[in-house]
Amino acid sequence: MINFLTDAISWLNSTVFMKIPFFGSEIPWVVLWLAIPMVIFTIWFGFINLRAIPTAFRVLRGRYDDPKAPGHISQFSALTTALSGTVGLGNIAGVAVAIASGGPGAAFWMFIIGFFAMTLKCAEVTLGLKYREVDADGTVRGGPMYSLKNGFRAKGMAKLGLVLGGIYAVLLFVGAIPMVQVNQSLSALVSTSGMENSFNNKLIFGLVMAFFVGLVVIGGVKRLGRVTSILVPFMALIYLTGVLIIIAVNFAEVPNAIALIVSDAFSGDAVAGGMVGAFIVGMQRAVYSSEAGVGSAVVAHAQARTHEPASEGLVALLEPFIDTVIVCSLGAIAIVLAGTWQVPEGDISITVAAFAQISSWFPWLLTLAVLLFAHSTLCAWGFYGLQGFEYMFGAGKWRSLGYKLAYIFVLPVAALLDKNSVFDLIDSAFFLMAIPNVIALYLFAPELRRDLLDYMGRSARGEIPLARSDNKIPQIQRDTGL
Repeated sequence: MINFLTDAISWLNSTVFMKIPFFGSEIPWVVLWLAIPMVIFTIWFGFINLRAIPTAFRVLRGRYDDPKAPGHISQFSALTTALSGTVGLGNIAGVAVAIASGGPGAAFWMFIIGFFAMTLKCAEVTLGLKYREVDADGTVRGGPMYSLKNGFRAKGMAKLGLVLGGIYAVLLFVGAIPMVQVNQSLSALVSTSGMENSFNNKLIFGLVMAFFVGLVVIGGVKRLGRVTSILVPFMALIYLTGVLIIIAVNFAEVPNAIALIVSDAFSGDAVAGGMVGAFIVGMQRAVYSSEAGVGSAVVAHAQARTHEPASEGLVALLEPFIDTVIVCSLGAIAIVLAGTWQVPEGDISITVAAFAQISSWFPWLLTLAVLLFAHSTLCAWGFYGLQGFEYMFGAGKWRSLGYKLAYIFVLPVAALLDKNSVFDLIDSAFFLMAIPNVIALYLFAPELRRDLLDYMGRSARGEIPLARSDNKIPQIQRDTGL
């Protein structure tokens, strides 16, 4: 059975990452599919990813909070919930795999892609909030499938919206299979503890992880928001503390490490085939880290209490800034400083080895962070997958419970697969989800630009009240349509 899954995943990955000519080399077409809109939107929106950061932090601090606005959680909780699905093993294991596969230069391209990804994340979340649905009882439903369905209906293309929305919901449902988090947290535990990486130990680890994830997933989005509001800052602090200590101990070598990362990004000596190879690897890992263009985080942001879709879009642009531009870059510098990026395993063991250079107990600090990261990410993706499931099959207490139980029970399988199969599956699902999502972003780009610039202007002029009781931007009601 495991061999069959491995072969199927390998075939899917080779299809999704079919290569096309690119400046004398070859590049997977899906890499360009995401890279191009990141750059286009950043330029066309006037580098809003830089200009809007102060406004984004004002929104995040609750300056414009309105407890009467539609939504179940605060804008801060929406951000931490989304971050729980991005700041995690995509950063720790993702950076390690990127450097092992593409050389130190891959980290440079992760940084660059993370910068441009901020605008794309802002655009997709703004669109998601604008076209989310609010039931008569206040239940909020959102995500790219609703953006596609309701947005295209507003443009008079209801059938196309239903088709694209359905395709996205299926991909989200499949893409929510929780593989990397279980697989790589187990790898970290094995590397730190020295326990035998046997079938029984893998299965036991998967079952234990499933139990603790189930405690949160069964509780719904409100419990998820409370848990991530506490866990995300705490686990990020643990990991960054270790990374900063490594950097501080080797501070004199930091300029050389940065120089190596930058030079390797443009040299012909990169492990994966020069500049293009480093770019491809960095792009794949940056997308997995930030999820920009994939649309999954829109599901979490759609739950935010706000009347202003653009305000949540600005909050969302902080995600790639935090998880890719800052966290991934610092992690990459620490790995290069430690010189452990050539560890044979080529996965999170690289980071474990880097932490071990500081103290024998330091890997346990990393392992704790990894387990917390894995737990919060699994909880977030359980919620994401549920939204895709309910879009396809309808909402209901027992249907919802059935999906949650199935999600929890599949967790141990991820511990049994090898690293390459796990990353191949996740990359394939992620990039496939980006196809309908990016199509929508292109078609709605003019109104997104208008809405974002309007909100920025009103904020600068002080025209946004500190509390709002009116519903300035109409919400889509499930029972009345558009």
